[in-house]
Parts: sequence; structure tokens; C-alpha cells
Amino acid sequence: MKPHFRFSQGQRPPWWPENEEWPPADRHSWRRMGRHNPFFRRLGCIFVIFNFFGFLFFGSVIGLILNAFGIIRISAPQIQWYLPLVILLMVFGIGAAAFATRNLRRVSKPLDELVDASGKVAEGDFSVRVGESGPGEVRSLLRGFNSMAERLQMNDQQRRNMLADISHELRSPITIMQGNLEGMIDGVYAADKERLKSLYDETQILSRLVDDLRTLSLAVSGSLQLKREPTDLGLLIREVISAFESQANEKEIKIDLSAEAVDEIDIDPQRVHEVLSNLVGNALRYTPSQGVVKVGATESASGLERNVLVYIQDSGPGIESADLSRIFDRFYKTSDSGGMGLGLSIAKYLVEAHGGKIWAESEVGQGTKISFTLRAW
Repeated sequence: MKPHFRFSQGQRPPWWPENEEWPPADRHSWRRMGRHNPFFRRLGCIFVIFNFFGFLFFGSVIGLILNAFGIIRISAPQIQWYLPLVILLMVFGIGAAAFATRNLRRVSKPLDELVDASGKVAEGDFSVRVGESGPGEVRSLLRGFNSMAERLQMNDQQRRNMLADISHELRSPITIMQGNLEGMIDGVYAADKERLKSLYDETQILSRLVDDLRTLSLAVSGSLQLKREPTDLGLLIREVISAFESQANEKEIKIDLSAEAVDEIDIDPQRVHEVLSNLVGNALRYTPSQGVVKVGATESASGLERNVLVYIQDSGPGIESADLSRIFDRFYKTSDSGGMGLGLSIAKYLVEAHGGKIWAESEVGQGTKISFTLRAW
């Protein structure tokens, strides 16, 4: 029995590209394209016309042959217009054949290049591109191939960067732990509370990295399970802010909380806590000293559906428009970001698993505001 995969309304399947809208805005366009594609209509017309005049030409030639053998009789007046007609049909047939050959070459040449390029992509060369030539429909196909190859190349580069980042993120705390433990064994360092605390902090870094990778793996595979329970979202937000108070005080950053009274909502508190911690941590990282981080929550209702909007706004340098649309992609990092580029991607998966949406607004020099919604079931 074949497995059946079902996705709730608005939930993007794990195999759908992250930068494209789900569900598609025009999900039936491929059917209309198949029915009304002008390229295939032109080919069909050329085929019908070529066969029609070819039938007339060969019929006329057969008539002349039968007349020569005396099987049928064509009178002299008929021959006077019959021969020019055969010649005209022959010239037209040659012209139609030349026209059809030219058009077929316009189609076959770029398709041959596409076949060669596909073979290179299959061998792992994602840098290959094809020239966009030929009829409009063929150019559209080639453009789609180039876009696919570009995406594969980008994903392959991200995978390579991810492996390098994971190696680096794992190596740093392990190296620190090994150095300290060797020093304790050799008697160079004392096994006091302060040094053991530093080793414990390094294990926390490793644990967080492994948890992020595990959460991402579950989310991508569609195996992420939520443990929903009635939760006081306002209290959850205050707990997250309290956990970052020492970091904010150290940088002299003010955290401004503006949360309306929100009734209990049915969510997974651990996962939403993870989302909030990630967003608040990012806001503090990019907010300069003496800056302000604004955190807010408000409830809205539309008919029988209740939603809660949560936002975190920093007063940092902002995000370039070229990067803004991709900050939620897996392993995507800007030039000034640390880590492996997993935090916002995981936040996106967790919010969407709750049936919500997450988005970012930013202007260079004006800070960044990240908002997300949660369904209040």
C-alpha cells in the first residue's frame, strides 16, 4: 500500500522549496499550459498543412504516373494546369520541409545542449548553464533548468559550508574541554568550581548545537511532534526575557515588554520558548549598547478563529534587502552573523508547525522587527 501524506491548510510540505509560496498561487496553470500551449499548436498546424499538401503532391504525381501507363486518361487541357500544379506543390513541399527543418533545428539544438547539461548535473557539476535560445517555450524550459542548476549549486555550497561550520562549532568547545581536562590531569589547573563551571558551559554549547540539529532534522522530515497544552503566553514571554536580563544589563540594553492580556492558548510551550529565546537572543546580539529591544504580544479574532501576534524588534543596523528574503533559509548566514544559520530556520519550522506564520521587516539603519502568529485553538 502506498503511503499517503496529508498536510493541513497552509502548511508547506517538507519537499517544497522554502522560498516559494505554498500553496501555489496558480496551482492549475500547468493544465492550462498543456491545453493552450502555442508552441505545440504551431507544431500541430505545420504538421497538418505539410501532410495536406504532401498528400496533394504525391496524389498528383501518382496521377501522372497512372496517365503515363494509360491506366487513367488526362486530357491535354488538363495537363496544361496539372503539371504547373504539381510543380507548385513540389516547390511548396520543399519550402515547407525547409521551414520545418529550420524550426526543428531551433528546437533540437538547445534541447541537445540541455541533455548534455543534464548529464553534467547528474555527475555533480552544478555550475553548468545552458544558453537560452529557441522558441519562447524552449527558452522558458532552459530558463527553468538554469534556475534549478543555480538552486542545486547554492544548496551544495550551503551543505559544504554547513559541514565546515559544524566541524568548527564542535571543535571549539571540544578543544577547550580537552585542554582544561589535560591540565587538570597533569596538575597544571586546579579542579576548582570556577574551572568546572567553564567546562559545564562548553557542554551546554555542545548540547544546544546537537538539539538544534535534531530539531531541524525532525522538522525537515515532517516527524516533529508537538506536545500541546494550555499555556499562558504572557508568562512564557516574561520567563524568556528574565533569562536574558543579565545579558541585556551587561550590554546596557533595555528590554521593553508590551504584552496585552492574552487568554491561555493551546501550544507546545517548550517549542515556543525555543522560538522566543532565539529571536530575543538575536535581537540582543545586534542591538548596540544603550539600545532598546521591544517585545510585544497582542490577540486578534476573525470570526471563530483567534490568533496571537508576537513581535521582537531591535534597534540594530538592520538587514539588507537582498538578505531579508532569505534569513529564514536553512544554513543561510549574512557576513556578520555567527553560528550555523539554523536559529531562524528552526523558528520558522516551529511556528509553521503550530499553524502560524513568521516574517521579518527591516530597513538598514532602522533595526529589524520579526513577527510571528500562533493559532489560539
